[in-house]
Amino acid sequence: VKLVESGGGSVQAGGSLRLSCVASGITFSTYSVGWFRQRPGHEREGVAGMNSDDRRTYADSVKGRFTISRDNARDTLYLQMNSLKPEDAGLYTCAAYPGPVFQALENWAYRYWGQGTQVDVAS
Repeated sequence: VKLVESGGGSVQAGGSLRLSCVASGITFSTYSVGWFRQRPGHEREGVAGMNSDDRRTYADSVKGRFTISRDNARDTLYLQMNSLKPEDAGLYTCAAYPGPVFQALENWAYRYWGQGTQVDVAS
């Protein structure tokens, strides 16, 4: 199983980025998937999750600004991030679990992890 993120970079506050996570070695459509981030001095936290039945869950801090989506034909997970704030900066990692998860924003709910892509937001 391999998860490879891309799309990170440096943006000004108020800007947008779209992260991608390409999965291989799994039947992607049957997996629950999520995006997590780790900010300097903080533990890794769940940002957005998408269950195997396509139910979406967002952290309160990103609701209305971030959108999680998936393209099962391309085995790809996305995170559209708009109105970025300096506090959104961090290492963004995608995660996957074979089947439904009940706590989509919890680290322990997922089995497979990517290496991450860095997001920097300048004020």
